[in-house]
Amino acid sequence: MARIATFDDWVDYFRQWQKDIGYDPQLLGDYKFETKLGDNHSPGIEFGDFMGQRKWETAGQIPNQSIRDALLNLIVYQGDTEFASVEQQRNLLDTAPTDYDRQALIRVNSEEMRHGWQMCYLLVAYFGDSGKLEAQKMLERRASQGNRLLGSFNAPVNNWLDFFTYTQFVDRDGKYQLTMLSHSSFAPLAQSVTAMLKEEFFHMFTGNTGLTRIVRAGKIPVPIVQKYFNKWLSTAYDLFGTDHSSSANWAYVWGLKGRYDEHEAITPADKGRLNDLARTHYMAECQKLIDALNQFLPPDQPRLYAPDLKFNRSIGNFVGQTYSVKGDLLSAEAYQKHLAEALPTEADERVLSEIMKQRDWVLQMN
Repeated sequence: MARIATFDDWVDYFRQWQKDIGYDPQLLGDYKFETKLGDNHSPGIEFGDFMGQRKWETAGQIPNQSIRDALLNLIVYQGDTEFASVEQQRNLLDTAPTDYDRQALIRVNSEEMRHGWQMCYLLVAYFGDSGKLEAQKMLERRASQGNRLLGSFNAPVNNWLDFFTYTQFVDRDGKYQLTMLSHSSFAPLAQSVTAMLKEEFFHMFTGNTGLTRIVRAGKIPVPIVQKYFNKWLSTAYDLFGTDHSSSANWAYVWGLKGRYDEHEAITPADKGRLNDLARTHYMAECQKLIDALNQFLPPDQPRLYAPDLKFNRSIGNFVGQTYSVKGDLLSAEAYQKHLAEALPTEADERVLSEIMKQRDWVLQMN
């Protein structure tokens, strides 16, 4: 591909990306792709070494190249997840259980595309040639080829249980990341993600109501639902990054990315545990959602649960370690057998395929 020079050039690549992944723009109707800016939490930098100074409006106002590079990296990673999720989900359009679900998927996809559009706008408008190159590369990576930047966004989304669990738990991680970025010292980023957050809540609503409708319908075996929880929650834990992360520390020191509860926190930040603390908030929220789902299960059915933090981790302190979904340390041989029992298999997908042919596996939306 030739290098892009303007954002209009990037838009042409965006249209080509839609074509390349087989996404028919006609599905989106009159949806308008545009940049949207919300309000800043504060006109001043809210934390870190530059606290109290006015937020930076341009890249040229950022004090040094290290901060600019870190900021560019945050924007790239956020944008990459948005396009990847569309690539992961687009194959579900023809198997939606109801017209409502199909329209919900199209809305989720359109908003994820717009979020990627928004991040690429920032890259092209504020970061010169390096930003333009990163915006171009964002449309060249593919989830199907396994080269998206974060592992969760290379995993397959093969069916609607996959999708509802993904939007319940992976999109919920997105809420946390966007909330932390909404306090950014770079004003255009903070304003961008404030607007994105308003749209993200529908994605989580889709996941939560979808899972509720599945559990209440009672057609899909609870152990299979649990396997999808194990799949997506374990990878969502990875999305918060490593414990004792130096990059998270510097992002906080430079005011680029705050705590999840930055707007209400009254104690100084523990900069060595920023990722772990955000993950702890996330896990507590997910547990409440799972508890609510369990209220709809018959007494003779097993309860749904969140897998242990140590299970199936790809980064962090427990990467490569052989812990079970309950947190028990297993031998290497036992762990491989456990993975086959704890994560979705082709046999599970065949069972789901037969169940989903009946179209009564999920309650209708009222």
